[in-house]
Amino acid sequence: MDRPRLALLNAAQEAADTRRNFERELDADLDVFHCPSGELPDGFQYDGFVITGSSASVYWDREWIGELKMWVGDAIRAGLPALGVCFGHQLLADVMGGNVKSMGEYELGYRTVTHDGENRLLDGIDETMTVFMSHSDHVTDEPPGATVFAENEYGIQSFRKGRVFAVQFHPEYDMETAELITRGKADEIPKERIETVLAGIHEENYAAAQHAKTLFDNFLAVVKDVQRKRIDATNSG
Repeated sequence: MDRPRLALLNAAQEAADTRRNFERELDADLDVFHCPSGELPDGFQYDGFVITGSSASVYWDREWIGELKMWVGDAIRAGLPALGVCFGHQLLADVMGGNVKSMGEYELGYRTVTHDGENRLLDGIDETMTVFMSHSDHVTDEPPGATVFAENEYGIQSFRKGRVFAVQFHPEYDMETAELITRGKADEIPKERIETVLAGIHEENYAAAQHAKTLFDNFLAVVKDVQRKRIDATNSG
């Protein structure tokens, strides 16, 4: 079976760091598209796709966001497995009929999330896990027919519908990215809170958050299962 080929839909304005983080974590052949620049795949000839985080909001009236939603909706209908992270989590919810709203505040820094232990995406990860957060929007209602499998006091942190998986947190972040993102919020968050979050970006918390990276391998296992079934169906036909 061939190595999985994924479309990486990079929704970040600062594309390079986001690309580097996902290329490090995803053991697959990636075709990378910078969505804010208007880049999108010209078809669905992939084994799956991943949508990254972004400083944008899914409810903004931007041409690139509308075009991204259209492509994602068509890709889901074509049966492609999907993984959404932060903005990607919210965009998948929006496309499939869920609701996304502003929180009126930020969830930022290393935080605790609890999952139900019953979803394949988080298989092998402690049911109480440490993850890095950076968001001021959230999914208030999951898509019809979706299963929520991780939450914290800010609400829905993960959901699944069929081959579509979404997480609000950032399993791809390294410590450098976590610090860079935190310092970038200095105009929106009080200095004292920024300093508290920065103080929490240390080796112990990062080591704890490393466990959540397992979800990338779990997602690729789903992709390979779908890939294998497609090959078997072709051979049997």
